[in-house]
Amino acid sequence: MNPIIECDNLVKIYKTEDLEVLALQGLDIQIDEGELMAIIGNSGSGKSTFLNMIGGLDRPSAGKLIVDGKNLFKMNERELVEYKKNTVGFVWQNIARNLLPYMTAWQNIEMPMLFESEGKRKERALELLDLVGLSSKKNSRLSQMSGGEQQRVAIAIALANRPKVLLADEPTGSVDVKTGEYILDLFKRLNQEMGLTIVIVTHDRALSKKVNRVAAIRDGKISSEMYLKKEMLDRLSEVNAFTEQSEVQDEYAILDRAGRVQIPREVLENIGVDGNRVRMEVKDGQVIITRPL
Repeated sequence: MNPIIECDNLVKIYKTEDLEVLALQGLDIQIDEGELMAIIGNSGSGKSTFLNMIGGLDRPSAGKLIVDGKNLFKMNERELVEYKKNTVGFVWQNIARNLLPYMTAWQNIEMPMLFESEGKRKERALELLDLVGLSSKKNSRLSQMSGGEQQRVAIAIALANRPKVLLADEPTGSVDVKTGEYILDLFKRLNQEMGLTIVIVTHDRALSKKVNRVAAIRDGKISSEMYLKKEMLDRLSEVNAFTEQSEVQDEYAILDRAGRVQIPREVLENIGVDGNRVRMEVKDGQVIITRPL
């Protein structure tokens, strides 16, 4: 597969008058065209910043960021508007940010298509409502829909201009478990039937266990990646929130370009390391890390 997203040593620095925050610290990742993947990480790890970079909502400070062959470092404002309109679709965690409350469902979906003819806009809006299973709600306003229905309309809005990449920031964060399952199934169907590349930022471990690949961000870098085990590919529908992560996915630590690897604090604490030094040795083809003597 060809990569549709390429991040190489990506850096993002936020500056105020008396403070500098390094949100991304040399992040490296490639996402293939047609991939369905999740990004996980604790609050402040940089995962939402990463999504905003891809979405063209924030400018990178340094590094390389290519999406669908477009270099986001070299775009002027006009090119960036076209990119956000035609290359990426965004689904927000805050449902109210996706929808205008005084408009009906189909009118909301029409909004990104204002430059198309009126007939084509409505036809496309109704087609997308059918795709997300909400044809019966076409004339409903925000107050007349459940949270899950609003989020499905938001997904339809994100698809209005036929984007190459769909970005979803905590798409199941404001809905119940059953609705979250439906939304994930919808993402999987969009991915399989349309070949749409989908990147989901989530805290939801149950959701992250059901995609082929999960990248974990820690301190502004990709620290590890998890891949669905081959034997689980045909059993996705059976995987539930009570299944252990290790039973579903194989996890791999990620080396940066200098050969460094991040070791989670909880792992270090588990082996009794409480400072910044460890013992490391190579034995029988394995790298063994232990606490200092």
